[in-house]
Amino acid sequence: MNIHEYQAKQILKGYGVAIQEGIVADSPESAVQAAKDIQAQTGTGWVVIKAQIHAGGRGKGKVIGSEQRGVAIAKNMDDVTNIAKNLLGNTLVTIQTGEKGKKVNKILVAQDVFYPGASEPKEYYMSVLLDRATSQNVIIYTTEGGMDIEEVAEHSPEKIHREWVDPAVGFQAYQARKIAFNLGLSGNAFKEMVKFVTALYKAYDETDSAMFEINPVLKTSDDKIIAVDAKVDIDENALYRHADYEALRDESEEDPTEVEAKKSNLNYVKLDGNVGCMVNGAGLAMATMDIIKLSGGEPANFLDVGGTANATTVEAGFRIILSDPNVKAILINIFGGIVRCDRVAQGVVDAYKNLGNIQVPIIVRLQGTNAEEGKKLIDDSGLEVHSAIQLKEAAELVKKVLSK
Repeated sequence: MNIHEYQAKQILKGYGVAIQEGIVADSPESAVQAAKDIQAQTGTGWVVIKAQIHAGGRGKGKVIGSEQRGVAIAKNMDDVTNIAKNLLGNTLVTIQTGEKGKKVNKILVAQDVFYPGASEPKEYYMSVLLDRATSQNVIIYTTEGGMDIEEVAEHSPEKIHREWVDPAVGFQAYQARKIAFNLGLSGNAFKEMVKFVTALYKAYDETDSAMFEINPVLKTSDDKIIAVDAKVDIDENALYRHADYEALRDESEEDPTEVEAKKSNLNYVKLDGNVGCMVNGAGLAMATMDIIKLSGGEPANFLDVGGTANATTVEAGFRIILSDPNVKAILINIFGGIVRCDRVAQGVVDAYKNLGNIQVPIIVRLQGTNAEEGKKLIDDSGLEVHSAIQLKEAAELVKKVLSK
């Protein structure tokens, strides 16, 4: 589950990670008040206005029909008002949003951390995530902050450092010192980085997150280390341990069909193909998508109804798949183990009747517990539903209906 920058920073702050202070706003008036509060709180002169959307590249992104960037400096209150008006309610396009962009509903009014001092500020990159190849968490960091990590990896891979954390012993103090040393720090900045990395890893670990990415981590002109940006992806499988984090979800940033699927306890991911598929089990879903491609089609979605599928969940799955105008056929592939095939078949028949006027061909392949009974239910329903027992037979039916 992705969350906004301002939410991520509040989590970090709660674990003792130093952050760029900011206040969220949803109108030009509240933005001006936020700017005044930030100036009083931090002593900053200028403020930074940041669009809050679930996408990176905001600083380089532009509002559609405008030259307004997703991150901008406001030197006075008039600037705050104008930038807020240009962002709020408008669509920001970045390298990660695609051409459609994302609507900006909130902005973050933050302190200006690049204030003048004895030395120039320095930006670093740092992230914490799971390295599945080693089954260990890894801290990835580089002196090349403020840039896309992919660009650094491509052009200067030698500048990227990695520190793996043994799950048996956890993150050690010497590792924090090693990171600070590899970043070329000394003196107070070295000590601040040690504290920063230690607190960051603790936040990542205890929040059950899939990823923490801080880009940039800033060494200020007075040798403080702070998180200027923050991208946090919380593992949805662990949300039952963090009920307060569930409230951070912003459904307006998510695909509407995926939101609807979650409400029906369906695992759904929209794709760009022409054959919708409904399957029980992730592995079988992947195999089904392969079969669709071998049959000359392209999967329009990943939809796993799980092991407790019934008429209600099957109907919900139908509604979600049919909401995609690109779908030209639907393949339902069920292996009856925990779930009985006849129960799924009845769900298909009920959904077909309840939804009505379904214009796309439907192929149902049932195998396992009560598969024959399920096939008979469909064959005797009188509906335009093609049934199959063997996967090869289902693939041939997909090929046949697509060729019409």
